[in-house]
Amino acid sequence: MRNPFGLLLPALIPSWNFFDVIAPSPRVEYAVSDSPAGEPDWRAFGPRPERVSPLAMLGRLFWNPRWNQTLFVVSCAERLADQFTDHSQDEIFRRIGADLGPEMSGRWLRFRLIFVRREGEAIVAEELYVSDARRIGDPR
Repeated sequence: MRNPFGLLLPALIPSWNFFDVIAPSPRVEYAVSDSPAGEPDWRAFGPRPERVSPLAMLGRLFWNPRWNQTLFVVSCAERLADQFTDHSQDEIFRRIGADLGPEMSGRWLRFRLIFVRREGEAIVAEELYVSDARRIGDPR
């Protein structure tokens, strides 16, 4: 190996051409109801904690499965926003349902994707996609 530092350099210094487009990611919100026509009470999926201790931050550098799941759901949401796929929708339903736990099984779940942006001093949320209701635990 002639230049091992040359192989390591791209990993240490990120390339700004890595991303095709830099744009806001959609936020995923979900609602659970007793019927498919129930009025949704939207809640954020995978919200960030208000505070994280320095020790927890250090630990999260090495082990953070919850954040990895949130990143996967955001990746599915981005694909869904770009072009609808059953796979992305099914994965989002599956991950939210698993996060809610078995006690919610049988209730109705729906999710939506929103983009949040600033316009002057106001924060504007634009609804991009709303799923149909699906029973939690439905093995589609």
